[in-house]
Amino acid sequence: MATVKVDNANFEKEVLNSAEPVVVDFWAEWCGPCKMIAPSLEEISAEMEGKIKVAKLNIDENPELAARYGVRSIPTLTMFKAGEVADMKVGALPKSALSSWISGAV
Repeated sequence: MATVKVDNANFEKEVLNSAEPVVVDFWAEWCGPCKMIAPSLEEISAEMEGKIKVAKLNIDENPELAARYGVRSIPTLTMFKAGEVADMKVGALPKSALSSWISGAV
């Protein structure tokens, strides 16, 4: 499964009301490190299909959601479980570190 694009309109449905844990990638078009981790997140999303959902939220298009969850630098990856923030990572991590973090949180 590919990553899901989320915004103000579908954040509650796709993230907060999701039956499975959701990793939200807070990113922006101009962010080099965000673009670096994007392929890894796509791969992890496919590899862990059915166990986790990976969503991408553009902070320039949805600044109020970024502010609500305290995003101050990007990329910020936030793990949501049962509609609540369970964990957060800031910065570009290699795929192995991302996979370990996500697997450990599921």
